[in-house]
Amino acid sequence: MQTLTEHLLNQGFSDRYITDVQLAHLVDGSKQRRHHLVNRAIKAKELSRLKRGLYILSNTLRSEPCHPFAIAQAMVPGCYVSLESALAYHGWIPEAVMTTACIIPQRKSREYSHPDLGTFTFRPLALQTGYFLEMVQYTRINQQSLLVAKPLRALIDLVCINKIHWQGLDWLQQGLRIEEENLSLIRTQEIQTLKNVYKQKRVQHFLEQLSFSLKLSSPIPSQA
Repeated sequence: MQTLTEHLLNQGFSDRYITDVQLAHLVDGSKQRRHHLVNRAIKAKELSRLKRGLYILSNTLRSEPCHPFAIAQAMVPGCYVSLESALAYHGWIPEAVMTTACIIPQRKSREYSHPDLGTFTFRPLALQTGYFLEMVQYTRINQQSLLVAKPLRALIDLVCINKIHWQGLDWLQQGLRIEEENLSLIRTQEIQTLKNVYKQKRVQHFLEQLSFSLKLSSPIPSQA
């Protein structure tokens, strides 16, 4: 085992993320020495670089494997998992999703790819102030606390970010392959809550039509 790996384990970092700032406090010597020790540990597959300045010990050295959702939230603190990633997690879409997709409070999109851990995307949404975490819930996987959008929030985030117009329930059931039993779980209060979240008229119309199609509300009056 590499010297750096042993030191990190002794310091209680087996299940924690490690930053360059922490390494500077934990490892004596010059920046060049730390760089050398980090590269040796990475080459030995005992340490993995998630992005510049952020590392994690190998799953074989952890008490629990690190879940991709937890990795995403370490990469960009403040984000939550949504879109197809959350829909697949909740069992609303049948396809396996190889990318961990997140929504961030910042304005600039970003993406990170890791040869072993996969791809992580982070995208912003224009939302009403104060509603960023509406219908986003804390959950725990392998003793790790995560922020994951509830199914309907993940779906409407997808509608919003891809600028999708209402195309009827067929698009949801055949295009996304969402089962009717999952759609039947949607409640009026959830739709009303999400109307407060999004600024876009297109999304508001989608929510209205979804509510009507699921027989949760009356038809929208025609505009004169």
